[in-house]
Amino acid sequence: MKRERVSHVVLVLVGLLYLGWTYPLLSSLFDPSWLQTHQDAFPMFMSVNAVLGVFLLLAVKEPARHRSLIAFAAWSTLAHASTMLVMSAEAWSHGMHRKDSPQDIVIIGAIGLLLLAVLPAKQAAPARAERSLSALTSVQPNPAGT
Repeated sequence: MKRERVSHVVLVLVGLLYLGWTYPLLSSLFDPSWLQTHQDAFPMFMSVNAVLGVFLLLAVKEPARHRSLIAFAAWSTLAHASTMLVMSAEAWSHGMHRKDSPQDIVIIGAIGLLLLAVLPAKQAAPARAERSLSALTSVQPNPAGT
């Protein structure tokens, strides 16, 4: 029960965080500065995560039914943190600095790990009626008689 409660809290907090990116998304879309600074990927990234926030909030009611969504949120967040880490290391190796700080990378990575930690266990697949091997491989007569 405690794990389920923690899962709900994490999903609500991460969902609200991602949904909270809606305001900066809309602000940046109607401000043409992203055109001048060639930051066109940022609004697209925020739109995906804002929508993901909505679905994480919907998954709170039944996390086990939305396991693949939570897994996607976790792994995409970890992929984002990894990309940020590589880009920062590459910039640093060329004597440049990126705008995001090392704390941003740690926070994003921690969110991904937290989502993985609360990922519900896989549920067993429902039992299927087994047919005999001969029924699967036998030739069935043609009902039309041809």
